[in-house]
Amino acid sequence: METALGFDLAQMKEVDIRMIDRESLADIREVQIDGKLPREQRFRDFLGQIRNPYCYRCGRIVVKISFSDTDATLEDRLEHYMATL
Repeated sequence: METALGFDLAQMKEVDIRMIDRESLADIREVQIDGKLPREQRFRDFLGQIRNPYCYRCGRIVVKISFSDTDATLEDRLEHYMATL
């Protein structure tokens, strides 16, 4: 699934962290986005720097993220979480 921005997000999502070279991953601590840029340009800039939003490093730690296939938003989940505390 290639986006209009030219990134194959489906392929990025399927990366196996057991097989990836840790040093080939971008370190999220080094990503800097200019908040004054238009939204699409910020997104393109982020993807260009992080290279794979589903798999990256934070220091020496490899991070692999995924999202549930649901209509619930992050805000919905956070509200639910806060209500259960």
